[in-house]
Amino acid sequence: MTSKNTSPITHPAQTWNNRFATEEYVFGTEPNEWLRRQASAWEAASQILCVADGEGRNSVWLAKQGHHVDAFDISDVGVAKARRLAKDCGASVNFVVAGCDDFAWPQNHYDGVAAIFVQFADPELRARLFENIVQSLKPGGSLILVGYTPKQLEYGTGGPSLLSHLYTPEMLREAFSELDIQVLDAYEADLIEGDGHKGRSAVIGLVGTRIMGAP
Repeated sequence: MTSKNTSPITHPAQTWNNRFATEEYVFGTEPNEWLRRQASAWEAASQILCVADGEGRNSVWLAKQGHHVDAFDISDVGVAKARRLAKDCGASVNFVVAGCDDFAWPQNHYDGVAAIFVQFADPELRARLFENIVQSLKPGGSLILVGYTPKQLEYGTGGPSLLSHLYTPEMLREAFSELDIQVLDAYEADLIEGDGHKGRSAVIGLVGTRIMGAP
């Protein structure tokens, strides 16, 4: 999920509940294109976690590909819509209402983690979140992540307006130094993801694997 807030979100559950309180899917029902393009990093029937999955577009798509998917989000309104989407698509996803600090992160458990535009997190929360992501991966498990870069502030077509919430290659390399990073690509694209992400955008995508033999 992303937000156009120009200040940190102080009541995240309420904020996202208000934003998701519409019959329309704010970010659409199709998966993120970076996720679609990179999902071959995961073997068939992998155990996948979708972080802050909002209305479920990415988790439902992954379940439809045959993966075993867990997903969480802080918004109970968003999770209710995600469950409806899964039912409409005939997909099975284990949805949980939880914030990033509240989710019961299992250690060395997932074959893959999807972190798609999780840029509501300030630097302190982001550090905890990224560490939990790494520790939840099995050795050999892979993270697929995408987010906005600082240039996105020039476009204003989605995402936060706080520079501290945006991603740079250097920041991601440091944050995920425990991973073998196979792909790290900053690029521009025309996003069409509901009304939430719409138009020319400056994004960065990462694919990284937890090193075999990691503790």
